[in-house]
Amino acid sequence: MGWGFLRQLLLLTAWMATTTTTATAAAVPASKALGFFRTVGKLKTLKRTGWVNHNVFEPESVADHMYRMAMLGFLITDAAVDKDRLIKVCLVHDLAEAVVGDITPHDGVSKEEKRRLEETAMKEILGDLGNDAVADELMALWLDYEDGTGPEAAVAKQLDKYEMIVQADEYERTQGKTLDSFFKSTEGYFTHPEVASWARELLDSRAQRLAGSGAEPEAKKPKTG
Repeated sequence: MGWGFLRQLLLLTAWMATTTTTATAAAVPASKALGFFRTVGKLKTLKRTGWVNHNVFEPESVADHMYRMAMLGFLITDAAVDKDRLIKVCLVHDLAEAVVGDITPHDGVSKEEKRRLEETAMKEILGDLGNDAVADELMALWLDYEDGTGPEAAVAKQLDKYEMIVQADEYERTQGKTLDSFFKSTEGYFTHPEVASWARELLDSRAQRLAGSGAEPEAKKPKTG
């Protein structure tokens, strides 16, 4: 038996193993996937409670917040952080709100009760997914964020707060609001070097605007057609 034959046999075996794995990997049933997509879609119309309580005009949705938060994750260059996992954590961290809504510290719900409600919601959402592997990954990402068990969760929590004050600054600039409480709630919070530098840039820009100098011009609307 020559080496050429053995080489061909090994290649064939490897190809068959790959094909078998691909063919037998369980897909999410289409009906279950559609149900999941519809649940996720609720986040597109669920308004962020903090902005609603401050009478912001046309406040952002939870999905709006999660999308920009995930995009912030793209800009993290820290080698100690798994960027792909970070982005996934950002995309999953508020998924439970599709069922329980956006519960804030001012809603009179304890942290323990909020955690219970949201974990129950996650189990409800993922229990009907029809694919244990996908459900387990989503739950692991959500738990990582909630428990702060890894470097990605730690950064994601800072991105969550940073995205909030970026949005607050935008509402101040475009609606003439004063949203000091959102900025004060994050004082001393940003410890990751990259996020901290972004926060300093934002706060310096805001300070200049409030002082009446160096005001930022309104962004031009993109051309259409």
